Amino acid sequence: MFLQLILVLVVLIPLLAIVLDSQVGRALASRLERKGLHGSGADVSSERLAYLESELERLAAEVERLDDEGRFLQKLLEERDSGEEKHLPAGDEGA
Repeated sequence: MFLQLILVLVVLIPLLAIVLDSQVGRALASRLERKGLHGSGADVSSERLAYLESELERLAAEVERLDDEGRFLQKLLEERDSGEEKHLPAGDEGA
């Protein structure tokens, strides 16, 4: 029984890490942050500012990730195009 409990914990820890780092986990965290921001008083503006700053950081990281992916894909396409030109026989460029 103790061994089974340890095995379940060993399996659940990486799964939990994967889920929390996924888009779904980030959306849930964002929703929880938003629910906490609907309080009253002067703390709302500072909490809202903190929320907006965290959202800005998240979006900046997402834009950076997309930029990296775009550069990687562009590099792959350029390498593929240059590789095709090298493998074509001399008379087949226009075909």
